[in-house]
Amino acid sequence: MRIRRLRTVLGTLSWIMAIFLAGCRTAKQPEPVDDKAVPAAVDVTDEARGVADATFGKHAEILARGDLALNGREQLLVVNRISKQTASGGVGANSSPIFVTRAAVLEKDGGKWTEILLCDEHLKNPSGYLGGSPAARINGWRLEYRRDAKEGLEMKFAPAERSDAANVSADQDSVQAGRTFDIRWNKSVKRYQSYDQSHERYLSEVPSLETPQSILK
Repeated sequence: MRIRRLRTVLGTLSWIMAIFLAGCRTAKQPEPVDDKAVPAAVDVTDEARGVADATFGKHAEILARGDLALNGREQLLVVNRISKQTASGGVGANSSPIFVTRAAVLEKDGGKWTEILLCDEHLKNPSGYLGGSPAARINGWRLEYRRDAKEGLEMKFAPAERSDAANVSADQDSVQAGRTFDIRWNKSVKRYQSYDQSHERYLSEVPSLETPQSILK
């Protein structure tokens, strides 16, 4: 009789233990994860970082990323910074000025990245030097940029002075030292161009830059 009761108790305990273990397994099972969204975000970030490094080296900094020109394509604003000041670059807000030796806008089209704007010693795009660009070589630039929800990315470049950035050479064109070059996306020609000082029209590119001496001839 005792043996039967013992068997009954053991059987009941085994049954309860089985239910308990099954419940633990069910509780520990992970929830389904959308594996399509997470890797996509990581891949885009890694790709952008790789493109920036390939363009300006390991010290390249991405200031803005996305549909910067509002043309349906991904673009990157990449710079080599001189000073370590912080820039916001947020939508609808002016960024703090930063000082750069180089800047570029890169665009992804059909899986391929291309450079569609370059600011190094001069301002240029694939069609030539931007209209109104200084003939003298500029060793450093003061950059302000903003992203407008309707107009897209706007960049303002001005030759940096020694007082602004200690690592910039003082050999800047004195005539151009106080001038700011406003660069925006021209929807008509589908490229970044400089805007004239009156803010009425875009300036066409020029194939070469003339020095003041050659202009006088």
